[in-house]
Amino acid sequence: MKNYPVVFVLLFANACTFSSKKTEIIIPERQYQTTGSIERIDPAINSLISEDAEIEILASGFDWSEGPVWIEDQQALIFSDVPENKIYRWSEKDSISVFLEPSGYFGERMDKHEPGSNGLTLDHDGNLLLCQHGARQIGRLKGSLKDPKPEFEILASGWEGKQFNSPNDLALHSKGGVYFTDPPYGLDEWDKKELDFQGIYRLQDGELTLQIDSLNRPNGIALSPDEKILYIAQSDAERARYYAYDLDQNGQVISGRILLDISGMVSEEKKGLPDGLKVHSSGTIFATGPGGVLVISPEGKILGAIQTGQATANCGFDTEEKYLYMTADMHLMRIAIK
Repeated sequence: MKNYPVVFVLLFANACTFSSKKTEIIIPERQYQTTGSIERIDPAINSLISEDAEIEILASGFDWSEGPVWIEDQQALIFSDVPENKIYRWSEKDSISVFLEPSGYFGERMDKHEPGSNGLTLDHDGNLLLCQHGARQIGRLKGSLKDPKPEFEILASGWEGKQFNSPNDLALHSKGGVYFTDPPYGLDEWDKKELDFQGIYRLQDGELTLQIDSLNRPNGIALSPDEKILYIAQSDAERARYYAYDLDQNGQVISGRILLDISGMVSEEKKGLPDGLKVHSSGTIFATGPGGVLVISPEGKILGAIQTGQATANCGFDTEEKYLYMTADMHLMRIAIK
């Protein structure tokens, strides 16, 4: 496990003013360090990312950042640091702070390698839903997002009497259903794996149904804007793929196909595998993969790539889709979207 001190990356365009009476930093203008590049394969990417767009580093020093989700009424982003068992909060106004600790594991063992929360989302009532790696469950945070306490309601913890592997990512349907993936990444050597498959499930009105059990490393998950397609990323270096599954009018999976196979792109030079993904309102898929975030058309064509230079775990938009936020290894990054 990597151990980095939390270092906040901020470069100021103007000099800071310090008060002699108390510690106070006035930042009239803020400019962030930039990194990486944009690979433009198809001109269609220019309608989403302007030619002068830059990748900004908002904060650094995390162990493995994951699961970014935007909180509109706070104008803030929260995201997981899985190995550190924490959720952080970032905003333009307040910068970075610990939002919740612990976030995914509440036991006494100190040697879990991925104890914390992973994927996050908000339900239609504004409650925070979490994939809790260490506890091997889907949880819902009790209380207010403005004053969070580490108290959770268990929504699902196993299938047919057997404990989940380690729920990884989740997607919310407009009718309240929650789809989530359950790969084994959060299991330690001393954990007992009780299921002999890696499932994709749907939780609707308290009823859990198994939707898919044929993928060996399911990871990121997202719905198309019309909610007729369920997208899933598979983090397998030899079968690095994005899948598209058709849903019936009741939200059940009825068929599936490989949308895009990028196994040939996996290399030591371009860090990362298919991991988290989000779908823009245009239907364009922003999917983490080798080198950063791939920009993919609904037909499975790569339009380009946001080259973060890091193994990038996940991404997410703010409410108005002004920015794409990216959790990239030890960094939190963003890029402006048209």
